[in-house]
Amino acid sequence: MKPIQILILESNKTFAEELKKILSERENFNICGMTDDGAEGVELLKTNNPSIVVLSLFLRNLDGFTVMEAARREQKKAEFIVMGNFSDDKIINRAIALGARYYLMKPISATVVADRIAEIADEETGTVRESLERRRAGSLDERISNIFIAIGIPPHIKGYGYLREGIKMAVENPHIINNVTKGLYPIIGEKFDTTASKVERAIRHAIEVAWNRGRIDAVNAIFGARVYIGTEKPTNSEFIALVADKLILENMV
Repeated sequence: MKPIQILILESNKTFAEELKKILSERENFNICGMTDDGAEGVELLKTNNPSIVVLSLFLRNLDGFTVMEAARREQKKAEFIVMGNFSDDKIINRAIALGARYYLMKPISATVVADRIAEIADEETGTVRESLERRRAGSLDERISNIFIAIGIPPHIKGYGYLREGIKMAVENPHIINNVTKGLYPIIGEKFDTTASKVERAIRHAIEVAWNRGRIDAVNAIFGARVYIGTEKPTNSEFIALVADKLILENMV
C-alpha cells in the first residue's frame, strides 16, 4: 500500500515538527513537504501531489486562502484541513467555499489534527485516493449543505430541500436547467408530494432569504469571482446552474 502523502503548511515551526513526529509514528503516513512559506507551499502542491494538506491561514509570502485558490486553479484534489486564529463567520465561510474539509481553531493539539487526518485517510478502506473518490461520489449532499450554510440558506425552510434536489439533478443532467418549468420543478414536486408552482416559489424564497442576509461576499467567494453585487439576485435557474457547474468542475460526481 502506498503511503498517504501529507503536506504541512504551518507558520508555527514547533507545532509543525510536533505534528510531523506524531504522523511519522502512525502507519502509512508520509510527509511529502513542510514549510511556513505560502509560495513554496504552492510549488510543493504542484510537484508532490499530496492527498491531504494541513494549512495555516497565516503563512509567509502567500496566505492560506491564496494557496487554496492556487490548488483550485491547478485542479489539485487534495483535502484541506485549515487552521486559523479567528472564529469570524466570513473567514470560516471562505475556507469552506474554497473546499476546506475542516476548519480548526487555534490553539489546537497536534494530536487532534493527526486524528482528523486519519479520519480523512480512512485507512480501513485502502488508499486515500480511492477513499477520497468514494467520499466525493457520496458527499454531494454535504458539499451542497456547506454552500448553503456559507451563503445563509437556513435548513428549516422548504426551499432548502427543493433547491438541493434541483442542484443534484442539474449535476447529474446539466441539460435539465434549460427546462426548469416543465422538467425540474415537476420532478421535485412529485418527489416531495407538492406542486411545481410551490417548488418554484419555495426555491425563489430560499434564494431571497440568502440575499436579504447580505452575504454577497460569501456568494462571490464560493464561485471564485464577483458574480453578484449589491442587491442583485439570480433567478432560480441561474443559481442552480451556478452551483451545479461549480460542483461538476470540482469533480464531485
